[in-house]
Amino acid sequence: MAIRRDIDPLLQKWEFRPGEVNARLVKARDGREVLQMRVDMGVLQMETDLRPDGVRPNGAETYYDYLVGEVIREGGSFRLSKEQCAEADREFVQYYHRRLCWLSLREYARAARDADHSLAFMDFVREHSADEEWTLSHEQYRPFVLFHRVQAAALAALQDGGPERAIAEINAGLARFRELFARYDAEEQYSSDELVRRLEEMREGVRQRYEVGETLHEQLAEAVRAENYELAAQIRDRIRGQARERNAAGPG
Repeated sequence: MAIRRDIDPLLQKWEFRPGEVNARLVKARDGREVLQMRVDMGVLQMETDLRPDGVRPNGAETYYDYLVGEVIREGGSFRLSKEQCAEADREFVQYYHRRLCWLSLREYARAARDADHSLAFMDFVREHSADEEWTLSHEQYRPFVLFHRVQAAALAALQDGGPERAIAEINAGLARFRELFARYDAEEQYSSDELVRRLEEMREGVRQRYEVGETLHEQLAEAVRAENYELAAQIRDRIRGQARERNAAGPG
């Protein structure tokens, strides 16, 4: 008797919906939690920690970690080979798929963590790639990954810390966007960039929904810009006082 190896029952019970990220968390046979993503002609299954495919490249937790170890061993002259570039691309794609799933499932802290991995790997690529064209092929996606990171971090902060912390995450992310545009001498494009505008709209949406005015950190930044250092010192004291209260209160 032939052993059935197809996944027809799974596909029939889980309809693919074009234009959506179809994701779910399920228990594997050994009891561990795995992430599944329904794609047009099948299902992707990913681990929830470290590399989505569960592989430990050359014993390292991720391929990025392995390459960092290679730099430590070989020194600053290290340059990525074509084979290493191909393996890096594999890891970028894996983390992209899992990040989309986390966002779909509203697992925002996990989505931010995966975005941080991709952004750090992009930094590594920019520093150690000998192929400028290949490097730029990744840099073009940096704003998109950064947008996901800021969005996810803000939503996680909103869940765990409230609207002011969410606004602070968005403002920090917008500062990173401004630095990115400055790096490529494109500061004039910052204010009209679609991703920047979406984050600004998200920030103002949080303000309106939760009736939050200027946060203390925003007031501090404005006081520093205006060179009102006495007011800035007072605001810093208030921020430190709030931090002490949160620490005294403990988790929850």
